Amino acid sequence: MKRSKRKLTLLVFGSLVLGIMQGGCAGEAAYVETPTPVTEPLPAPVPQQSTQQLEELVAPIALYPDALVAQILAAATYPSQIVEADRWLQQHSDLKGDALANAVNAQSWDPGVKALTQFAGLLGMMDQNLSWTSSLGEAYVNGQQNVLEAIQVMRRRAQQAGNLQSTPQESVTTEGGTIFIEPADPQVVYVPEYDPWVVYGDPLAFYPGWIGVPGFFWDGPGIEFGLGFGIGLYGGFGWGWHSWGTDWHGHHLTHGDHPYHSHSREFVGRSGFGGDHAGLGHSAGDHFMGSAGRAPGMHSGAFSGFSHGGDTMRFSARGRASFGGGFHGGGGFHGGGGFHGGGGHR
Repeated sequence: MKRSKRKLTLLVFGSLVLGIMQGGCAGEAAYVETPTPVTEPLPAPVPQQSTQQLEELVAPIALYPDALVAQILAAATYPSQIVEADRWLQQHSDLKGDALANAVNAQSWDPGVKALTQFAGLLGMMDQNLSWTSSLGEAYVNGQQNVLEAIQVMRRRAQQAGNLQSTPQESVTTEGGTIFIEPADPQVVYVPEYDPWVVYGDPLAFYPGWIGVPGFFWDGPGIEFGLGFGIGLYGGFGWGWHSWGTDWHGHHLTHGDHPYHSHSREFVGRSGFGGDHAGLGHSAGDHFMGSAGRAPGMHSGAFSGFSHGGDTMRFSARGRASFGGGFHGGGGFHGGGGFHGGGGHR
C-alpha cells in the first residue's frame, strides 16, 4: 500500500513538473520577438555650388551653340567614356566618312559621347581637362537648372561686354531674356574660340589646371572662329547633331525631342565639389599613375585612366599644355566630321 501511494505521488509530481515545463515552452513559443526594422539613414544633401563656382565651371562652354552645349553636358556625365572615346578616335584615325560614323554608332557609349566624336578636338580638350569635365558633369547631375541658368548669366555678361553677337558663323538671338546661339548654316558648326577668363568682361578666376587646346582657345579679348565642322555625315544616326537641344525654359536638355536623362552611375554617392575643386574626377579611374605622379596640368581630382569591364585600362599621359596669361602650345587638335574653312572674327 505504501509503495502504491509512493508511485502515485511520484506520478502526480511528475505530471505537474511536465505541465509546468510544457507551459513554459508554450509561452516561449507564443512569444516571438519581432525584430526592429533597420532604417537606412537618409543620404546627406548634396552641397550646392556657389554662383561663382558655377560661373567659373561653365565659362569654357557657355558661348557654344545650344545643341553643342547639350551634347557636352550630357557627355560630361560620363567622364570615363570621354576618356575611352578620345583614345578610341586616336587609335582609329584611319577611319573616315561613313566607316567612321558606323564604327562610332556600334560603340556602347552614351549618345552624348557619340555626338562629340563629330568634334574630335573638343572631345580631346575634355579628355585633357578631365577634372573640369567630371566637375561639370557632376554639377549637372546634381543641379541641372543651376547649371543652365549659369550659362545664361555668362552669355548675358559676354553680350554686355560686346563679345557675343551674330556673325557669319553663328546666329545669336534674345527672347524674353534668354539668349539662343545657333549655327548660321544648319549643316556647318563653328566652335567659337575664346579665352574663358577674359571674354565675359570682368576677368574670372582661372579654373585650376585648365588647359587651353588649339582650336578651342583664343588668346585675345574677343571671340575667334576657325574651322567649321560638317555635320551632315552623322545626320542619319539618333545621336547626330539635329537630335540635340537645350530647353532653357524647362531647364533640361533634349535628345530626340524628349528630355534627356543621364543614366550615368559615375557620381553615385558623390557630393558636390568643394571650393578648391579637388577630388572631382576619380569615380572611374584612380588606378592610373598612382606612383608615377600626376600628369602636368592635372591635379588630385583628375582622371588619368578608367575602369571598363572590370579591367583597369592604362594610357600614357599625353603632352599637356601649360598656359597662364596666354597660350603656349601643347595639346593637339584633331579633325573630325569634315571641315570647312571659316573666316576669322575678332
